[in-house]
Amino acid sequence: MPFDFFGSRKKGVISMAHIGALPGSPLYDADGGMEKLIDGVVSDIEKLQAGGVHAIMFGNENDRPYQFKAPPEALAAMTAVVMAVKPMLKVPFGVNYLWDPQASVALACATGASFAREIFTGLFASDMGLWQPNAADALRLRRNLGRDDLKLLFNINAEFASSIDTRPIELRAKSAVFSSLADAILVSGPLTGQPAETSDLRKVREAVPDVPVFANTGVRIENVRDVLGIADGCVIGTHFKVDGNTWNAVDADRVKRFMDVVETLS
Repeated sequence: MPFDFFGSRKKGVISMAHIGALPGSPLYDADGGMEKLIDGVVSDIEKLQAGGVHAIMFGNENDRPYQFKAPPEALAAMTAVVMAVKPMLKVPFGVNYLWDPQASVALACATGASFAREIFTGLFASDMGLWQPNAADALRLRRNLGRDDLKLLFNINAEFASSIDTRPIELRAKSAVFSSLADAILVSGPLTGQPAETSDLRKVREAVPDVPVFANTGVRIENVRDVLGIADGCVIGTHFKVDGNTWNAVDADRVKRFMDVVETLS
């Protein structure tokens, strides 16, 4: 069951537009500055839209090591980048500030995004320490900012982390919908670029039949038919990059080949 912004399509592909490391982060290119960040995103968007993706999501994947609280300089910079490229967008867009649910909602509201993705629920042991998001604060912020239409995509099994919650993944998905009002459930693999377990994806799909379910990581041209045979859509970043490397620029040919396959399934 696709979101409204997917139109009549049965399956939706959300492609990542990875913004380079933002000001204040260790990998930020101070010489290139904001202009380089914007130019990189512009080039990727041109290729993604030409290839036919259905939506684009902006993320700060290169702000490593990751933080749970968005620093003001980085959040301001990401907002500026999104607003700079927004006029060229021909498809709906979303945002994700890693790994801060409230920052992601604030960013979405400030830029007029259609959706935001984050870890909104759960408790995890992670590379960054104990990971304890707060869905209640994020949803109250959405309401207070007058954006009840903003779709929130709940990634329920965090990358770079292990859930301390021992409930089966399908029960965690059902609980996120019931108690935390998730608009969609995303199922991830253990790391960026690695696929989710097919069995996990199927269990979640069966547990929340009335809520969109997306594969969040590791979708490739080799497995997309199987993934979209279960899920309503996918979020894809790494596979669209040159040589399948997360940190490279988008490869236009990879996007086109992938989307040609997807269109046969829609």
